[in-house]
Amino acid sequence: MATSAPNARLTSDTSGFRTAASAHPATTRAVVFPGQGSQAVGMGQDLAATYPAARAVFDEVDDALGERLSRLMAEGPEQTLTLTENAQPALMSVSMAVLRVLEAEYGFGIPEIGRYVAGHSLGEYTAPVAGPCRPPCRSARVPWPP
Repeated sequence: MATSAPNARLTSDTSGFRTAASAHPATTRAVVFPGQGSQAVGMGQDLAATYPAARAVFDEVDDALGERLSRLMAEGPEQTLTLTENAQPALMSVSMAVLRVLEAEYGFGIPEIGRYVAGHSLGEYTAPVAGPCRPPCRSARVPWPP
């Protein structure tokens, strides 16, 4: 495994795979965002009810889309939520809400969590939003499906 961490070394874990170990674990971790198919009615609602930072993301996406995606996420129906044009921005907004809560409430973001971002399917669009590249409101307006 290649790593750019200056103090990293290769070690073997119990499965026999070689992994990089370093003084700062974030130098070898990646944050991976989910793709379509991970959506479910009710997703993100506990976050929104508990953390203002999460609620702000959902409001920002609702405003950008000109519709109440957050209501659809909370109440369904499931068959409407699973439509590509709804599922994809919904998943992106929940992923961003989680990150904003981690930043606002606990003081750490992607640089402290992991060195890399990646995504499965739609998560490939969420990954650059997680960094300083784009605000969620701009990404919510990406033509869906991508």
